[in-house]
Amino acid sequence: MQPEIVSIDPKLLVGLKTEMSFSENKTATLWQTFMPKKHLVSAKSDELFSVEVYPDLNFFKTFDPTKTFEKWAAVEVDSVENLAEDFELLKISEGLYAKFIYQGKASEAARFYSKIFGEWLPNSEYKLANRPHFAVMDEKYKGEEATSEEEIFIPIEERLE
Repeated sequence: MQPEIVSIDPKLLVGLKTEMSFSENKTATLWQTFMPKKHLVSAKSDELFSVEVYPDLNFFKTFDPTKTFEKWAAVEVDSVENLAEDFELLKISEGLYAKFIYQGKASEAARFYSKIFGEWLPNSEYKLANRPHFAVMDEKYKGEEATSEEEIFIPIEERLE
């Protein structure tokens, strides 16, 4: 599990968001609401962005499945002129990210994330940064198929200790 360390440029995303927790996961409902409306946005590409915005880094100190965060279903845009009804804007600032490639069923990704946070991150020269986490899904994403693939971006910064 060796990620590519990348510096991303700022991203301008448009989509829908919901407040949720891991114990009350609303991801499926969010995407079922977003996908029929996606055509109302002039996206830069066919890539879809699944984004988590956590309140702060304390969210990760002790695992509590009832803690809430923002979950987004979005696409990247060049500019925002006429925002379609219900859509909101999310800006992701530039920064350093660990980019992982996840291959497998979407429902089994939790184990992959557990390895990132439980094994890779504590043993790396990086620590978690307080920016949005996101996954990018293109034509390789197939949901519950074993061959499905997505790119996972975890915000990081160098440890100074």
